[in-house]
Amino acid sequence: MNPSILTPNPPYYAVIFRYERTHLDTPEYGDMERQMLQAASSKPGFLGAEHVEQNNGGILISYWESLSAVDAWRKDSGHRMAKARGVSDWYQSFSTRICKVEADNFFTHSPVERKHG
Repeated sequence: MNPSILTPNPPYYAVIFRYERTHLDTPEYGDMERQMLQAASSKPGFLGAEHVEQNNGGILISYWESLSAVDAWRKDSGHRMAKARGVSDWYQSFSTRICKVEADNFFTHSPVERKHG
């Protein structure tokens, strides 16, 4: 776990986005992905994100203070446009799961200071 995205004490919410890309992957995809992460990070309630890619797919987990913050991001016009573009051009499949984090644990060899909300 990257210490730079340590979350406040639970509870908070995790949105897990798992995807498989089509063969139509273009440089535009990476640009849109960066734009969406930047836009999400400016929204109230955004706590951080982790992203892992392998082969032609990946998992992006974003962390949010509340369900209302998750819903505001879901309704964001830029996010809706990116999702529509993903459906039409970039994704073979995807799933989204929203989870309430009741507890968390972290380990690191270096000292990490936890943010408190």
